[in-house]
Amino acid sequence: MDEDLKLNLREVKISLQKAIHDCSTRGLMHSTKWLSELNFALKHIKVDALPPHELAVSDDEVDDYYLAKSYFDLKEYDRCAFYAGKTSSPCNKFLHFYARYLSMERKKIDNLTELFSGPEPKTSGELQQLCKELRELHVKRSMDPYSMYLFGVVLKRLDLLDEARSVLAEAVALEPLHWGAWLELSMLVTDRAKARLLSLPNHWMKQFFLGRSYLDQQMNDKALEIYYDLQNAGFNGSTYLLAQIAIAHHNKREVSEAIASFHHLRKIDPFRLDNIDVLSNLLYVKEMKTELTYLAQEACEIDKYRVETCCVIGNYYSLRSDHQKAVIYFQRALRLNPQYLSAWTLMGHEYMEMKNTNAAIQSYRQAIEVNRRDYRAWYGLGQTYEILKMPYYCLYYYKQAQQLRPNDSRMLVALGETYEKLEKNQEALKCFYKARSVGDVEGSAILKLAKLFDRLLDVEQAATAFTEYVNENDSAEAENKSELSQAYKYLANFHLNKNELDLAYNYAQKSLNFEETKEEGKALLKTISQKRGLVEDVKQDMVVEDSDAND
Repeated sequence: MDEDLKLNLREVKISLQKAIHDCSTRGLMHSTKWLSELNFALKHIKVDALPPHELAVSDDEVDDYYLAKSYFDLKEYDRCAFYAGKTSSPCNKFLHFYARYLSMERKKIDNLTELFSGPEPKTSGELQQLCKELRELHVKRSMDPYSMYLFGVVLKRLDLLDEARSVLAEAVALEPLHWGAWLELSMLVTDRAKARLLSLPNHWMKQFFLGRSYLDQQMNDKALEIYYDLQNAGFNGSTYLLAQIAIAHHNKREVSEAIASFHHLRKIDPFRLDNIDVLSNLLYVKEMKTELTYLAQEACEIDKYRVETCCVIGNYYSLRSDHQKAVIYFQRALRLNPQYLSAWTLMGHEYMEMKNTNAAIQSYRQAIEVNRRDYRAWYGLGQTYEILKMPYYCLYYYKQAQQLRPNDSRMLVALGETYEKLEKNQEALKCFYKARSVGDVEGSAILKLAKLFDRLLDVEQAATAFTEYVNENDSAEAENKSELSQAYKYLANFHLNKNELDLAYNYAQKSLNFEETKEEGKALLKTISQKRGLVEDVKQDMVVEDSDAND
């Protein structure tokens, strides 16, 4: 951020408590929880007892509200919509439309026979009808910011994304403290250019929105800067900020820091399940089987029917190589919430392990439907088409992944390999060079460069690259011993051809340590020895000639 964030924490707390009341009365439970956690982070800030907040309901419609809200709380959405629909107060109106929307969503999940099936015609028709009614209210300007938020959500569901962005920006301008509207808007802001086009209120909540947007766009350092500023401004006790900081470290592949942040968070809030699936991904990557087992057990004890719990258990089975069971749990997560991005991507990975490329492709495509910024799904599609030997498809999907993660060496190496298969060698070289410059995570880019130069008969460049490779991997713990042995053999031959016998001898000796190059290494040493013998003979002859000349 350009300048330090300064907040009047007393005023912030008063506005948070009003927003908690407003969201709670409308059944916006996720926003209520988020705001309540933020309010709790300001527990040290004391405010006077607040007067009871008024309902946005006229006196003659209060009874209708209480009845409709009681049905809403019990998830009897159709009854809620029926009774709330008879009234005209803003709060009742919102409950009517929101209950109809949630009823549609629940029926869609209940009627879901196949995870990969498209939208049901009846549900789609009802959603369009709801959109039509909300649009009429919007045109008449008889909408409160909460109904406007719902209109934006419906537009998003119908893929009317430009209009959705505009409506949601309008909603946050009217009510900046409704986190749900900011969250939906952040999912639609796919790059900084789109963010600049929006007219957003100059409110401290905008910083939470920007942090989330930057995180989604893989601009992790910018996100961390905002989150640290918010902590310093008074929200240092916020569990949400701690989780977001952990996710930023996860995105940066700083696995140890991310795990430490999540462990700290779980000590503060041991029954918190939000983002626990991200922690399970980290434990999976580090192959921490014992920790992942305990995490799965603890999540089950807290709530076995949460989508996060299903993902944790799925990762547990995946780490045990029980991919069929892992798929079952990811499917269970998606039946609970078909919009849960992580489960689609993870299920795609499992199908890849099971060599079911068709199901993997469908899973990754569904992940992209949920969020087009999920680089893992684009990358997974690239890998799947690579297995199917369809390099032009590969190229398209790897390009999408690389645009989302421009400084991720894995994307660049995959893109370079595809260019190489398509005989686009200059583009491949550029990719491998860039992978080196951004920090070659897997250490493979330099080897790819060396092999490509060798194939292009550029022996000098190949030798330089192979030398870098062996210098970085010259240890007993080197993972790919086969590649290392071939590199030593190449360098021994290269220096032998240049009559650099000491270097050739050094690399030939090292190639003796590997079974597959042992015999060739012996042959090289013999040749080097013979060449050295010839050199010594020549030197002796020169000495004799010099002696004769002096006589």
